[in-house]
Parts: sequence; C-alpha cells; structure tokens
Amino acid sequence: MTTADLDTHDAQPGTVAGARQSAGSLAELTDVVARFTALISRRLPDDVTARLKELAEEETNPMATMIYQTMERNQLLAEDLKRPSCQDTGLVQIFVNVGSRFPHTEGLAEALKEAVAQATRLAPLRHNTVETFDEVNTGTNVGSKSPWIYWNVVEGSDELTLHVYLAGGGCTLPGQGRTLMPGEGYEAAMEFVLDVMTSYGLNACPPLLVGVGIGSSIDAAAFMSKLALMRPVGSHSAHPKVAELETALREAIDSIGLGPQGLGGSRSTMGVAIENAARHPSVLSVAVNTGCWSHRRGTIRFDRDLGYELVTHQGVRL
Repeated sequence: MTTADLDTHDAQPGTVAGARQSAGSLAELTDVVARFTALISRRLPDDVTARLKELAEEETNPMATMIYQTMERNQLLAEDLKRPSCQDTGLVQIFVNVGSRFPHTEGLAEALKEAVAQATRLAPLRHNTVETFDEVNTGTNVGSKSPWIYWNVVEGSDELTLHVYLAGGGCTLPGQGRTLMPGEGYEAAMEFVLDVMTSYGLNACPPLLVGVGIGSSIDAAAFMSKLALMRPVGSHSAHPKVAELETALREAIDSIGLGPQGLGGSRSTMGVAIENAARHPSVLSVAVNTGCWSHRRGTIRFDRDLGYELVTHQGVRL
C-alpha cells in the first residue's frame, strides 16, 4: 500500500500521512491565530468596550466626556477601516494553556511565532521587535524570544486556550517590582503600587487596568501581575481578603483623578486585579503591570479538532 492509499483522518503520529496531517493542522491553527491577532489590534474585547461605556456614562467632567467620545469614534473607525486602533501595536505576548491531551503540540511554538509574523503583514502591525544589543528591528515582530510565550499545561484537557496580548510601550512603562521585608506587611505592598501609579500611571494612557502580583520571588510576582491583566474586567479574586484589597486599591487609584488620557476625571482605572501565590516567610515580593484604555488582548479556545471559540470577541467572524 502506498502513502496515497492511507486514510489521513485516521493517520497515526510517526507515519507519513500523520506528519502531513500534523503539518496541515498547524497551518490551519497558524492562520486562525494570525487573523485573531490582527482582529485584536483593531477591536477591543467585549468586557473592555462595556467598561469604557460605563465609565463614559458616569463621567461628569466635560473634557473627560469628550475624550471618551473620541475613544469610541477611534474604535469605530478602526473597525470600519480595518486598521489598528493605536499606532503602537505593542510587542506580542501569548499566554498558552495547553491540554496534556491536545493532539497538536508538536511544532506549536513555531506555529505561534509564524502567526505573529503573518499578523504583522495582515493587520498590519507596527514593527516593534528590536534585537537587544544589536539594535536591529527584525521587521516581522518575531525575534529572540519574541513573541514572549508563557506556557501552562492543563492536565487531562484536550483543548488549547490562548490569551494574546499586544503590550504597548506606554502601558509597559509603569511595570515595576519590589521585594519587601515581611514585617513591612501588605500595607507596604499597596503603598508601592500607589507610588507607581502616581509616578507613571499618567504615561500608560488611562483609564488603566492594573495588575498586581504578590508572592515570594520578584519573578513570580512580575509574572502574576501580567497574568492578572488577562482576567475579565470587573472580575474579583475568589479569596475574600484579596477581593477586598482589589476594591480598596481601585478606589485609591481612582482618587488620584487621572481621568481618561490623564487629563482629569472621576476615574483612573477600569479595574484592579490581584494574583497571589504562597511565599517564603522571610520575603514578600510585589509587582505591578498596567494595561491602557485600549487594552488589546483576546482569548481564543481551540478544541482537539481545531474548532475554535472567540471568548472575548463574541459574534465576530475571522
């Protein structure tokens, strides 16, 4: 029997037909992720759009109201013209939750990189990947460890969930962390966050999403603070003490009065999300990252057959 006689639907990994099936599946996945990334560059997720509308309706400052109206018009034009809604389309970061039984893991990392390269041409995305020390722009948004990919294996699952985030320079600028002595307490951690917001929040194009990570080491806290930005706007931690802190911190940052684009208003944030992990008794690390008003992140979920659902962009066709 020749390879032409093989039924590729039932092909097993390791066979010629299985290799062809795998390559074809990855090409399909690459195309979908590329088109989804291009979509994210021009259309905000549903929860962000809804929250901006709420803030606009609550605002009483005339200048702030005008800015919210301009933001809404900006998004309408981006969709009509099929062009990114901000000139800084960011550096692409992808949070990957891959099931241990998902059948398309071989070559997945390279497929995601190729998807970013394709989206760069399709959207088009601004060329934002510069090789460190060489100071050379790759022109593809793909480079050394770029896009930055965070991996998490979900035991027993046969699905793939991707959080795709276009992290702009302005909203990346406030990102900071600090390791505290435990005696300083959680009050010192919250004071640190507020210091960052009063010093750099203005640069991140408010109203902001504020992600906070608290744990043992600074790298863990930094990761969690970025992961917090992937949570739905308005969601709260399941831990009641953490949820209370999220609300208190949001109110404190709102009291700064940054308003939309930092020009004054009754709100400074779209929300605050805190992620935490167990820590060493001798240290308490805290980190903060922010998302701008144009929080371009999207979540897509694939099943084992590569059928997909756009979790954050309901009703949209790629």
